[in-house]
Amino acid sequence: QVPLAESGGGLVQAGGSLRLSCAASGRTFSTYTMGWFRQAPGKEREFVATIGWLGLVDYADSLKGRFTISRDNAKNTVYLRMNSLKPEDTAVYYCAASSWLRTTSDRPQTYDYWGQGTQVTVSS
Repeated sequence: QVPLAESGGGLVQAGGSLRLSCAASGRTFSTYTMGWFRQAPGKEREFVATIGWLGLVDYADSLKGRFTISRDNAKNTVYLRMNSLKPEDTAVYYCAASSWLRTTSDRPQTYDYWGQGTQVTVSS
């Protein structure tokens, strides 16, 4: 098991910023592929961003330029910096980890561990 704990969500006005954090347990965190997904009410879970163990990153096309994923292997933590937030960014944001994948992935089925999620609400 790889417990994941997200934090940093909250209420923000449109145009504002938030930084989500996801702390992981495990001595091999640096080898995990990490991802962020989100799920808005009434919608399916969607890919947000991913970062591989060598630092390669990928983003949902619609979020490029506003969101930045990063990792600090010394702290076993992955971050998601979200700028210029819009009301449509309102969702529960989930952190995910893949203990076996060695590249980035936007497919939720490639991740074997998930956090409980953190709510992000963007007011207009």
